[in-house]
Amino acid sequence: MKKKSKLSKKKFLPVSKPQVSTHDIRVITKTLKKGWISSDGPEVKIFEKEFSKKVNRKFSIAVSNGTAALEIAIKALNIKKGDEVIIPNFTIISNAIAVIKQGATPIVVDCDLNNWNIKIDDIEKKINKRTKALIVTHIYSFANDMDKILKICKKNKIFLIEDAAEVIGLKYKNKYCGSFGDISTFSFYANKQITTGEGGMISTNNVKLNDRCRSLRNLCFGAKDRFNHEDIGWNYRITNIQASLGISQLKRLNSIVKKKMQIGNYYYKKLIDNKNIFMTSPKISYSKNIYWVVGIVIKNKKILASKVIKKLNTFGIGARPFFWPMHEQKIFKKMKIFKKQNHPNSSYLSRYGFYIPSYLELKKKDMDYIISKINKLL
Repeated sequence: MKKKSKLSKKKFLPVSKPQVSTHDIRVITKTLKKGWISSDGPEVKIFEKEFSKKVNRKFSIAVSNGTAALEIAIKALNIKKGDEVIIPNFTIISNAIAVIKQGATPIVVDCDLNNWNIKIDDIEKKINKRTKALIVTHIYSFANDMDKILKICKKNKIFLIEDAAEVIGLKYKNKYCGSFGDISTFSFYANKQITTGEGGMISTNNVKLNDRCRSLRNLCFGAKDRFNHEDIGWNYRITNIQASLGISQLKRLNSIVKKKMQIGNYYYKKLIDNKNIFMTSPKISYSKNIYWVVGIVIKNKKILASKVIKKLNTFGIGARPFFWPMHEQKIFKKMKIFKKQNHPNSSYLSRYGFYIPSYLELKKKDMDYIISKINKLL
């Protein structure tokens, strides 16, 4: 009797895949053997110190994720009900959630079609006496023009929260992103440049903000009487296990960023002649393109990104849509937060933008295969 042949699984190329080295595994194992695995271990402190050095900040506070970092940052700045915080309309929902959870009001600004970041020329139009802060998020590719951003914040005396979750290791001119805000936030989710599985970081040069953030991430335990809590905080701590992975990954951040840029540059070089799509270039005057994701925007408005994504999936190619704009989010419509607003650039990108595989171990032959299918479909 003949054995039934096994069906061969079709190779699938995901949009993202974390790179965990043998060294990463060794340091995690070493931490586990020590027995100090929760949040107050020595690796957490080392990770915070090394990260501060990397982004040229005095203080860094490791937290459970990037969203937690934003929530703590908002409360640490004493932003409350009646205050307004300007955020990008084209961004992850975490920006808006952090503001809303403190009872404040998010005010959205549309994005620039050329770089996908917040439209800087429109920021000051939204500033009034209730404006307390600006969250500027570096989206997908380039740094924001921080000189212009800082000038706006200084002129109007508002706080700057710099969300650098997607651009760890990218420089604006000669300074690392995340070194500009009154508070800066980062994410170490599995698809970021370096990962701790879940995890995030808050960085600042202000000692009072550092102390406040440390208290808020740890339930605001009392300074003298530990269980007599001083405020409403969170249990947003990171574990010692995660921190050990972060230390290991941080050591090869430069090579990771270099590889991501090589992947993005290769795609750009091979797809630039396709006049039916738009891609951000490898660099602009003040920033290289970190290519956290390799984004593609369809110019033909008769072809939605969702259809292309489904078709690419049938070819074994992972692809995901761009962020959905804040003013069109279902939950915010129910809450009537952004009523009768029109932000055409972010509405366009959300419908016609998608990104393709760009993980570190992606092979050239796989990229060529992906490129051939995109050129065939578009």
